Amino acid sequence: MPKQENILIIGAGLCGSLLALRLGQRGFNVRVIEMRQDLRKVDISAGRSINLAFSNRGLKAIKLVGLESKVASLCIPMHGRMIHDKEGNTFLSNYSGRKNESINSISRELLTALLLDEAEALDTVTIEFDKRCAKVDFENKVGYFENAVSGDTFKVSADLIFGTDGAGSSLRKSYYQERKFLFSFSQNYLTHGYKELTIPPTKSGDFNAFKNALHIWPRGDFMIIALPNLDGSFTVTLFLSYETGEYNFNNLTTPEIVTEFFQKEFPDALDLMPNLVAEFFENPTAPLGTVKCFPWHYKGNSILLGDAAHAIVPFYGQGMNASFEDVVEFDAFLNVHQGDWGATFKAFETHRKQDTDAIADLAIDNFHEMKAHIANPLFQEKRKIEMALEAEFPDDYYSKYSLVTFKETIGYNEAMTVGRAQDKAILSLLSAHKIDASENLNELLKKVQKETSEILREDTIAKTLDY
Repeated sequence: MPKQENILIIGAGLCGSLLALRLGQRGFNVRVIEMRQDLRKVDISAGRSINLAFSNRGLKAIKLVGLESKVASLCIPMHGRMIHDKEGNTFLSNYSGRKNESINSISRELLTALLLDEAEALDTVTIEFDKRCAKVDFENKVGYFENAVSGDTFKVSADLIFGTDGAGSSLRKSYYQERKFLFSFSQNYLTHGYKELTIPPTKSGDFNAFKNALHIWPRGDFMIIALPNLDGSFTVTLFLSYETGEYNFNNLTTPEIVTEFFQKEFPDALDLMPNLVAEFFENPTAPLGTVKCFPWHYKGNSILLGDAAHAIVPFYGQGMNASFEDVVEFDAFLNVHQGDWGATFKAFETHRKQDTDAIADLAIDNFHEMKAHIANPLFQEKRKIEMALEAEFPDDYYSKYSLVTFKETIGYNEAMTVGRAQDKAILSLLSAHKIDASENLNELLKKVQKETSEILREDTIAKTLDY
C-alpha cells in the first residue's frame, strides 16, 4: 500500500494513540491533535475513570502493535465479582469456569501514556496537545483548531481525517451539522450518573480488600463498584439516579446525608473510605450515555472510530476493548483493500456496526444485572450451572459473559445472540424445575444446548416473519 498519505487524527486518547501507533508502524505520516493537556505531564483524570477493565478483545490490539509484555506489567488480574451484601458478607462469583481466564484492572493514564510514548518514538508520528478542534471541513479534508494556550486559530489539511475524539466528537458534530449526506445520530442517557471515590491503601501500602476481584455492592436500583490500582488503592464508582429513590444525586447535598447513605447501604465500604465526604463534594458527577450513529465515514476522506462512533455505558467493561478492537478490525480491512481508502472505510463500518450496536445493548443489560440481578437466587443458580459447564466442557460451553469477554474470535453480535438464548434457556429450565445444578453435567449440557437451539430457531423464524 502506498505510504504517501498524510493522516490527521483528532483525539489522542486510548483509541487515537493506538491508531496513531498502528498507522505509524505501517509507515503513514500521522499528525495527532488533542484538545487536552498531555497527561504525561499533568493530571487530567478528574471526573474520568481512573482504571478500566482490560480483556481479550483489547489484548488483540496490544498484540498487534507488539506491546503485550509492557502492558502486562500495568495489569491487576480480576478473577470475578466480589459481591458485598448490606451485612458485610461477601462471596466471589467467578467470571469463568475455565482456568486462567480473568479480566484486568488497568490504569487509563498509564496505558495511554505508554501508547503515546510508543507512537511518538516513530519518525512518522507527531502528537500535539492543548489544541481544540472547532470544526472539520470533511469534504475538503481540513480541520480547524484553536490553541488553548495562545488563543491562535489554525487549520490543518490532510489526505485522510480520523475522528477518535470521544463521545463529544468534533468530526461527528460536523457530520451532523453540515448535512452534506444522510447521517443518523442518537445519544441516549441513563437516568443514573456516576461519581468516583477512593478506598486508599493501608499505611503499609497493601490493599484494604481482596486484590484480585471487581468488588460490587448491588442494591437494586443503585450500586458501587471498586477496581484495584497498582498503588494498593481501589477506585470506587457510585452509580446512582439523579432524581429518583430515597437517595439520589440531587438530594445528597450535605456531609450528613452522604454519610447516612453510605452507613445505611454500604457500611463495610464506608469503613474503608476515610475521605468519602471530601471526595464526594470535590469530584464531579458525570452522566452515562450511549452514542450510535451511521455512517461512520464520508467518501474516502474521513471516518469515526472508538467512542466517537459508538460510545457505550461502562457496565460490560468493554468500552476501551471495543475501541481497541476497532483498530484491529480496521487494520485487517486495510490489508484487504490495498490503497483504496473508500472501500476500506465502507467495508469496515458495514462489518463493524452490528457488533458495536450489540455491545452497546449488552452494556445496558449488564447495568441492570450488576445493580440488582446478581443478588437474585435464581441468577446465582444460573451462574453455578454456567461455571460448572465451563469447567467441565471448556471447549464446548461459554456463558454469555464469556462469549463477550473471552471469546474474542467471534463478534459482539454473535456473542449477544447466542448468549441471550443460553440465558433464556437456563432460566426457563430452572423455573420449570427441569434442571438442577447437582445433576449429571453431560445431561445438563444436552438439555441446555437443546433448549438454546430451539430458542435460536424460534428467533430466526420470528425475524423472517417480521415484515
